Order: sequence, then C-alpha cells, then structure tokens
Amino acid sequence: MDILHLVDRLEELFNESRPIWLTHSVVVDEDRMLDLIDQMRVAIPEEIKKAQQIVTQRDRILAQAKEEANRTIALAREKAEKQLEDNEIIEAAKERADEIVEQAQRDAAASQNEADHYILETLTGLELHLDRLLTQVRNGVKTLQKDAYIPNRENPAADSFES
Repeated sequence: MDILHLVDRLEELFNESRPIWLTHSVVVDEDRMLDLIDQMRVAIPEEIKKAQQIVTQRDRILAQAKEEANRTIALAREKAEKQLEDNEIIEAAKERADEIVEQAQRDAAASQNEADHYILETLTGLELHLDRLLTQVRNGVKTLQKDAYIPNRENPAADSFES
C-alpha cells in the first residue's frame, strides 16, 4: 500500500475524531489508529525496497553501458588492426573509437545522473512524508500524555489515590 495513501487515511481518521470540549484534543478510534500504524510499518519497507530496486536498475544500466563501450572499443581495435597498411583508415578508426568511447561515457554519466536524481527525489519525498507522519504521531502522543492525568483541583488528597 502506498505510504501517502496511509498518511491520508491517518489524517482522515484525525479529522473524523471527536473533539474534547474546550481543549485542542480529540478522541481517536484506537483500533483504526493501531491498524493504520501497522499498515505503515508494512508500507515503509516497501518504499525502501522500491528505492533499492531503482539503485539496482541504475547499476545494471551502467554495467550494460560499460560493457557496450568495451565491446565497441574491441571491435574498433580489431578493425584498425586489419587495416594497418592504410594510415588514413587507421587514423579514422582511432578517432571513431575515441568518439564512441566518449559517447558511451557521456551516456553512462547521463544515465547515472538521472538515476541518482530520481533516487534522491524519491528518498527525499519519503523522508518528508515520514517526518510529517512522525511529527503528527509525536503531537498525538504528547496530547494524549498531557490529557491522561488531570489533577483534581478540589480534592488534592484524591490525586495520590488515583494513580
């Protein structure tokens, strides 16, 4: 399940919660809240797996580009060796081989930059969503902890017996 969808559901649960009169606190359905938290625990590793798959795909593309460049260089060398007698052909083959190597290096660098950019965007977005979610959860916990113990102002002796 998409982590963003789960965050939306958490926000929806908060918005549907009943407010406690004269406070900034709300009563939240505990079962639904715990269910959403469990689903988030499952979804977050999925997002991380997706990011790892992207890194793996980037590495595979780079390896293919390097392999293709090596193949092209080897073919260019073979061709150049067969035509040693003609200097113009040898010179042209060397230039072409250099162009191919440079193009392959540019393509590999471009692919790596694109993959790195995509991974950075994905991980940055995930970090922002997790940070917002953590802030919301911490705020909810603080609110619940603050409201969990309200001292009895009329009978201070009763406070010590309630805990």
